Amino acid sequence: MDVVLRWRMFLRVVNILTLIAGVLLLVAMSLEILYPEELAPYAFDFSVATLVICLVFCLDFFVLMARSQHKWRFFARNFIVLLLSIPYHFLLEFFAIELNHAEQVMLSGVVMLRAVLALYITMRWLITNRTTRLLWAYIATVLVSTYVAALLFYEFESSINVSVASFGDALWWAWMNVTTVGASFFAKSVVGKVLSVLLPILGMAMFPVFTVYVTSLFERRAKG
Repeated sequence: MDVVLRWRMFLRVVNILTLIAGVLLLVAMSLEILYPEELAPYAFDFSVATLVICLVFCLDFFVLMARSQHKWRFFARNFIVLLLSIPYHFLLEFFAIELNHAEQVMLSGVVMLRAVLALYITMRWLITNRTTRLLWAYIATVLVSTYVAALLFYEFESSINVSVASFGDALWWAWMNVTTVGASFFAKSVVGKVLSVLLPILGMAMFPVFTVYVTSLFERRAKG
């Protein structure tokens, strides 16, 4: 087996591991947000799982950097990705570091951005994978983006918004906004208000793509 083939196989394995890590991160964050009390005894286990996921993200970052022709330019443009890949929770647990309120708020922001990172990695794999049809990539983008938005909305709104009694309410809110219909209740937190703007923009940007794709598909079949 030549070096080129081995390198391609290694890249394929890294891509698959990164995709799995992105999905697992979304699952772990979902459990941590939806069942915080039940999972409190397993906080260290979650930190270890996050460590493994972050190490996969770091591996993916440096592999992509090695493939880039302009390595330092790639490093500068994607430095935020590397920062989000650092396992802060595990390091805090391992060194028994306690944070004040302001630092905990900042760490919550990192968790929120890491959800966006997991979304980005998952969508990158879907869109660049040649075996995935473009339509399904767009559908997956809307589904996963809406789900992540619902998670973040529930995390920041459930404690201050009486209209958000369960995750189902947050999910309903997200779907109503991404379809540009609008929900019957409004966000009160800063994060919720930002999502209230971003979700309709996502919907208006993505749904016309479905229409164009399906129309072109029927036209090609009609000509064939």
